[in-house]
Amino acid sequence: MELIRGLNGLNIVGCDLVEVSPPYDPSGNTALVGANIMFEMLSILPGVQYR
Repeated sequence: MELIRGLNGLNIVGCDLVEVSPPYDPSGNTALVGANIMFEMLSILPGVQYR
């Protein structure tokens, strides 16, 4: 997650999370990690300067 937070301040236009498939992960870790990564990506967007 620190890697994504290190992108704060860059000219990020958008973000995308691809291929989270909870049916293939009976423990539920895939959905949890996917949600955490998307939260981190969305949390750096407000720091971007809009043109």
